[in-house]
Amino acid sequence: TSSNLGYDLLVLFQACTGIDNIAEAITLLELNNWDLVAAINGVIPQENGILPRYDVDLLILMTSASSSSSPPSSSSPAFCPVQPSRHILERQSRMLSFRVEYRQRSTEVVLEDASTVGDIKSILETELQVPVSKMQLKGWKSGDVSDSTVLRSLHLPKNNSLYVLTPDIAPSASSVNKGAAIHMHFNFFVSHSQVLFFIFVNFVKRNISDLTNIPVRHQQWDGWPASASDDSMTLASSGISYPCHHLTVCRRSSPALTVDQTDECTDVHMVSDSEGDDFEDAPEFGVDESEVFGMGSASCQKSSMMPENSENEGDALLHFTAEFSRRYGDCHPVFYIGSLEAASQEAFYGKARDRKLLAIYLHNDESVLGNVFCSQMMCADSIVSYLSQNFITWAWDVTKEANKARLLTMCTRHFGSVVAQTIRTYKTDQFPLLLIVMGKRTSNEVLNVIQGNTTVDELMMRLMGAMEIFTAQQQEDIKDEDEREAREMVKREQDEAYRLSLEADRKKREAQEREEAEQVRQERIRKEQEEEREAIRLSLEQALPPEPKEEGGEPVSKLRIRTPSGEFLERRFLGSCKLQVLFDFIASKGYPSDEFKLLTTFPRRNVSSHILEPH
Repeated sequence: TSSNLGYDLLVLFQACTGIDNIAEAITLLELNNWDLVAAINGVIPQENGILPRYDVDLLILMTSASSSSSPPSSSSPAFCPVQPSRHILERQSRMLSFRVEYRQRSTEVVLEDASTVGDIKSILETELQVPVSKMQLKGWKSGDVSDSTVLRSLHLPKNNSLYVLTPDIAPSASSVNKGAAIHMHFNFFVSHSQVLFFIFVNFVKRNISDLTNIPVRHQQWDGWPASASDDSMTLASSGISYPCHHLTVCRRSSPALTVDQTDECTDVHMVSDSEGDDFEDAPEFGVDESEVFGMGSASCQKSSMMPENSENEGDALLHFTAEFSRRYGDCHPVFYIGSLEAASQEAFYGKARDRKLLAIYLHNDESVLGNVFCSQMMCADSIVSYLSQNFITWAWDVTKEANKARLLTMCTRHFGSVVAQTIRTYKTDQFPLLLIVMGKRTSNEVLNVIQGNTTVDELMMRLMGAMEIFTAQQQEDIKDEDEREAREMVKREQDEAYRLSLEADRKKREAQEREEAEQVRQERIRKEQEEEREAIRLSLEQALPPEPKEEGGEPVSKLRIRTPSGEFLERRFLGSCKLQVLFDFIASKGYPSDEFKLLTTFPRRNVSSHILEPH
């Protein structure tokens, strides 16, 4: 019946996947429309993404057996008898095979998929006599993995190729057999043709150097196309044959080398599987995705990023920017042209709202990660835009020791000896570095040091993480600055009010002083005028002729003059006197003619107009 069939499908699904939760198992089956094979493939990815044909036939026959009246014949090659009373089958462990390359040695390791990466290293430690602590196991499809990672969680195929790197262990002379020619054959397996656009020629040479102990500078190649003249070229632009290209590498002849050493020879096949399955069984050249974009040493560059012992930091940065643009294009962060001190001032010491983080990019041409970090990370539109908006980006090249020493001196001076010591600890293959520095009240703090072995997404996340920390600090700084400006504004207003008050008091005091001075002046003028008038009066009074008597022989006139105050002035004048004598008399009494008029009562006439006429 259909219910029995569904139950049997559920039992088989649980047996194959090891999922004990019935509700979860039913949900997964329903998602795949009760297609057992599709459901199992969704839970346990197999080689090439599908179940082997034998396993598919086995599961189908077992399902049919549970719904038929009689089981199929046990003679069927795909039939596996099942006990009717047993509904849960134990999940069988898969055996995984690893071919591990280390210099001139190849080691086969077979383990259950329940083992860990550390178990492989332990076996290799015994086989290769290399301590686990100095061993780097490369070639994982999912990138670098930890020693505690269970192999089952990596969903590996049955046959795998890995390789061991020991950067801390120098190759010994005994690692190469002398007295006989050495010939080795390697297949460099490229998973897709598009990857050729991201693999550089020097990447192949450096990895061959790891396997053969022939340094890149001593490698002599045959088979590269004539167009592959620069090690910084990608495989796609080098003109290699597709999908397979044959190369041969030997140690370059040198007077210092023996004949045996010059006989070393290696065949390298570059194979792509995107054209079909012709090279399905070719062993993979152990490279994980994070290293497939590697780049070689500075020797592949036509000119250095920065001149050595440049007198001016600004000129060095101009050369760096021009060379960076020449290599990687014009789409890159805007590098600050100037000293590190000037860049710090620009980033940290403006107004709180205008401050930014300082990104210090340290380049090293000898790092295999240099070109890919520049071309894929630093030139990514999102990274360029984010750095331009939120960072002051300053750069320096540490390829040459003189420039590196100069950088360490600058870092010690501006950020302290801890930062300089931190930079010293990084090895060449860990460059480039991107230091994220935040300015604080008392000192500058390095928030993050981003190494070259990263991705665009991870780089963006770390930049955004640093920006979050900076934004929180910036908000506090803005708040403190606003409060400080408010206090200073109140103080300025108080100072201005006090200044205006002092100014008003000063003006008032000056006005009062002017008024008093004017009063003194007017008083002095008045006194001078009074003294002058008094002098004139006295002189006129003394100049008057004596008053005649009434009984004299000459005719005498007695005049009575009323003053403005109502008083009367009386005096006798000779009839022969001139009118001026009358005016002098009136002036001697304090009524000068230029201030007063002399009028007759009847008829009313202005006598002052006849001052010169005789009486």
